[in-house]
Amino acid sequence: MPNRFAPDAEMIRSLAAVIAETGLTEIEYSDGDRRIRVARMPGPQNVMMHAPQAVAPSPVGGTAATPASDAPPANAVVSPMVGTVYLAAEPGAAPFAKPGDRVNEGQTLLIIEAMKVMNPIKSPRSGTVGQVLVKNAEPVEYGQPLIVVD
Repeated sequence: MPNRFAPDAEMIRSLAAVIAETGLTEIEYSDGDRRIRVARMPGPQNVMMHAPQAVAPSPVGGTAATPASDAPPANAVVSPMVGTVYLAAEPGAAPFAKPGDRVNEGQTLLIIEAMKVMNPIKSPRSGTVGQVLVKNAEPVEYGQPLIVVD
């Protein structure tokens, strides 16, 4: 009798929680020849795909705008993934959030494109946008501070 794959319900719940916390649309876990893929269908959004733009490589050791401390600013929303950040739904559109704007918990602050998928980054809390720490269409790293919501 063939060895049947019995999915671990707790693992699936854990992966679903990671998706919910990070704003990812899918995640896959593999162990040998066994795989679990958890995906969610993103809600309707007015998001347009952007053409890739040439980006100058950053100098070794960071950029001049990077503070000496590695600690993100207080109340910073950090990137849950590596990708390209977009501050608006399409070129020429108003940004999702700018300094001084009042935002609600769950409101889209920006989008990160990763592997041709547009991932909305939502506000973890209600508050006022203090700073936008990234520029439109620039690459971002996992854990990089993106926007401050006070």
